[in-house]
Amino acid sequence: MPLIVQKYGGSSVADLTKLRAVAVRVAATRATGASVVVVVSAMGNTTNELLGLARQVSAHPGRRELDMLISVGERVSMALLAMALGELGVPARSFTGSQSGIVTDEHHANARVVEVRPDRVREALDRGEVAIVAGFQGVSRAREVTTLGRGGSDTTAVVLAAALRADECEICSDVDGIWSADPRAVPGARRIARLTVDEALALATNGAKVLYEEAVAWAKREGVTLRACQTDVSGGGTVISPEPVPARIVAVTADTQLATCGLEHLGDLPAGCLRESSAAGLLLDRRNLHAPLPFLQDAATVAVVGSRAGADPTLLRRILSAAAPVLTSSDTWRSAGDAVVFMVEPTHAARVERALHVALIESPHP
Repeated sequence: MPLIVQKYGGSSVADLTKLRAVAVRVAATRATGASVVVVVSAMGNTTNELLGLARQVSAHPGRRELDMLISVGERVSMALLAMALGELGVPARSFTGSQSGIVTDEHHANARVVEVRPDRVREALDRGEVAIVAGFQGVSRAREVTTLGRGGSDTTAVVLAAALRADECEICSDVDGIWSADPRAVPGARRIARLTVDEALALATNGAKVLYEEAVAWAKREGVTLRACQTDVSGGGTVISPEPVPARIVAVTADTQLATCGLEHLGDLPAGCLRESSAAGLLLDRRNLHAPLPFLQDAATVAVVGSRAGADPTLLRRILSAAAPVLTSSDTWRSAGDAVVFMVEPTHAARVERALHVALIESPHP
């Protein structure tokens, strides 16, 4: 009997109508004969609303109490989904992160998974139940509730898929798979049917929004096959597997949620926001900051991604030739295995992304 892990993000369970539709999709998967584990995020904007409440009570809320607070959102989703499946005649049981055996380190708000003990999830599956797990959360070795940071529900799904030896882990969202660029910004973007896990990791590292870096890194280490797919569409999507492919270019992605910081402010930075060293100092991920910092300067990158895109001499020459007409004298670049990354002014990142996509993805080439 195949085992499928399905993760549903906040937009997929944003209201009760969508949550019931997810229940129907889960029931249909189970009707094929598969065992199903479901990982759910908080409904819609619940996490941000809870953070807003915290800030109304305290200007500087402690991270332990924040974890206790925001972990509630996923628990609401899991319980309601179990009830919705019950109404469809499908036995289901919900589990918190700690009940499902997600053991983390002690870093509140940005914990890392160190061990998975999914005994209760296995028992539910053996009873023929759908196991529904609250994403984004776990329990530390000190027995404290922790949350996994940005993209944490994806990580929950992947670590459970690895521990349970699932046949596939579906990351379900409102986007049909992974595209060669952001289709909202690049009209010629197209869906990619298959990616290697290294290509997916390069995309996640450089700002692509469908998958998150930590989850893809786990999938690579543990050999988990992923499928990024649309919640309300059966099949399709993008399959991500370890299978090697010839050198190629598959996508262009821009990340404008970055900032640079001089080394003199290193001690003023919160944990978890450092991305990498750069010629301008430190490159930071603004999505991991919880407050504005006046010493940061806006930054952006545009990355060309594909198997050996940054290592194959022929591909590298082609990428640099395509980039030359749209780069300015202050822009820099670096190659990194499966990506060539350009650091550009945020104001013209979109123009660089579109130009590179037209030249490298949409235009025919030898």
